[in-house]
Amino acid sequence: MNVWPKVADIAASVKKGELKAVDLVEKSFKAIKANKSFDAIISNIEDRARERAREVDSLVASGKDPGKLAGVPFIAKDNFLTFSTKTTAAANYLKGFEAPYQATAVERLEAEGAICVGKGNLDAWAHGSSTENSDFFTTKNPHDKTRVPGGSSGGSTTAVALGLVPFALGTDTGGSIRQPAAFCGVVGYKPTYGLVSRSGIVAMASSTDVVGPISASVEDAALILDVMAGRDELDSTTIKKPEKGFAQLDFDWHSKKVGVIREYMDEGLEPGVKKQITSAIDRIKKVGATVGEIGLPSLPLALAVYYIICPAEVSSNLARYDGQRYGHSAKEAKDLVDSYELAREQGFGAEAKRRIMIGTYVLSSGYYDAYYKKALQVRTKIINEFTEAFKTYDLLIGPTTPTTAFKIGAKTDDPLKMYLNDILTVAANVSGNPSISVPAGKTEGLPVGLQIIGPMRGDSEVLSAAQAFERLSK
Repeated sequence: MNVWPKVADIAASVKKGELKAVDLVEKSFKAIKANKSFDAIISNIEDRARERAREVDSLVASGKDPGKLAGVPFIAKDNFLTFSTKTTAAANYLKGFEAPYQATAVERLEAEGAICVGKGNLDAWAHGSSTENSDFFTTKNPHDKTRVPGGSSGGSTTAVALGLVPFALGTDTGGSIRQPAAFCGVVGYKPTYGLVSRSGIVAMASSTDVVGPISASVEDAALILDVMAGRDELDSTTIKKPEKGFAQLDFDWHSKKVGVIREYMDEGLEPGVKKQITSAIDRIKKVGATVGEIGLPSLPLALAVYYIICPAEVSSNLARYDGQRYGHSAKEAKDLVDSYELAREQGFGAEAKRRIMIGTYVLSSGYYDAYYKKALQVRTKIINEFTEAFKTYDLLIGPTTPTTAFKIGAKTDDPLKMYLNDILTVAANVSGNPSISVPAGKTEGLPVGLQIIGPMRGDSEVLSAAQAFERLSK
């Protein structure tokens, strides 16, 4: 499991000359090689990582500041565009694709001295909740190789849990950072929608896609977010970063009102998960927080809303993959139409095709009003209910997932069962609210995650509360 020091401590030691960036990179590559059987990593970025490590050490030797993240290795989910390796989104369609530029999030981290050493496995195109939809291989859970790590950021969370790197990057469209973080026993943060640029990310559902950090501690997640957050002219949806940033966390339970989401504690919750979450709630009560129960009546509809809006946007975003400019091309095509059809038939997997068909259907004439428009109306209702809830409570809490990590293959034959894994995470994506999964103990040897949700732009509050809970759990 992850035995790296905290990110800030690693960077401070590098800047003092006590640690060498080249040694940290080699440590990471050694760990990646030793844990290859978990299938967390799609590709390594060895030459460039070593070159950048030498540059960081050279800056230190010359008395210059390499940045807040000097020499810290990290892994990016393979839907982030990066230099010196392929970017595939774990999809056969993009096998062999080399990005002409890097994602803004990666650029900002590297500008502060961080070093990207590899790309994490995921469900192809980020479509999934178990990493079993990867076109390459299935990542194994770091606590039990017979179980899934969650998805779609399963490779990134497994990499952090195993200690391959101090932190990793993921994307969260319906829970794809928080759900695997809960399954793997690490911290996974979904910021307020628009806080981190998505430029250079392979798009899934553009109205819910969010970039976030995966780490061993909340302090690390906050520092990584602080570096990545803020406006970007390459992403018009980005919002301004608050002046005080996120690196300094401060929280006092005594002055806080915390709402336990009734709908998240109902039937369907595994007894072991419920026990750990109830214990977490009791700990929060004991340190002085005012804790009450709150109902958000539309939350049970969030999953249905998500699985209408998300496929609709997927069908639009995947339309750009036509086999002509980049990605898979059907060499045996007889004409242009045949080329389009064969490229998509051969290049897309079953889950991508399923989402394209559902999305195209709900957007089609005669069904748009009945499905897509209705989903948008319910989405607004969910947003309003969250807004009202935060007039009474500072934070809302509940479990991240209804179960612990399930067995590999247990749900692959039933897409609806697989979709239900997102039932407790999708609402925060539909509404855009910040949300974090922080470890809350184990049941039968498997991790359980506590989910903390805050008001829009309440990222500092969510991170501070998560760190305060983290301290209660030690």
